[in-house]
Amino acid sequence: MSTLTRRVIRLVAMTVGAAGLLIAVNAVPGAATPPSPVGFTNQLLGRGTYASDGTLPIKQGMDIVVAKITVAPGGFSGWHSHPGGAIVVVQQGTVTLYKSVGSQCEITIYTKGQAFVERPGELDDAVNNGSTDYIIFVTFPGVPVGGAARIDLPNPGTCPV
Repeated sequence: MSTLTRRVIRLVAMTVGAAGLLIAVNAVPGAATPPSPVGFTNQLLGRGTYASDGTLPIKQGMDIVVAKITVAPGGFSGWHSHPGGAIVVVQQGTVTLYKSVGSQCEITIYTKGQAFVERPGELDDAVNNGSTDYIIFVTFPGVPVGGAARIDLPNPGTCPV
């Protein structure tokens, strides 16, 4: 076989091989895609853009509790803290958060679509000063196993509520 014939055969083989590889690469992802889950439902409960400044430590072996909380106009949570803190998403309405810091009061207003963190041991009262219910979805990490996600506390006298 002449050198020219071998080169033509090699070129044809490489072209056919490259075309086959291109077809295989484009066909395999479609074949590998799993079918839609069966008996699986994912319902988005809330989403908020993080609007506060802080992080929470999460420890292995502790409970994580999730709650939907609704507060009517004029209602309030009462003074409280959380053993592992809280991650809060405002689904509806407006939350006025009063935070007692030493002898000072910090007041922050959060609205629908915002999210914030309450740090462990932070003394807060969440008030509904609006005209509609507020609904929040809260994740409480770091709760003692089987224990309470909330610790009720007396009014510290630092805020106007």
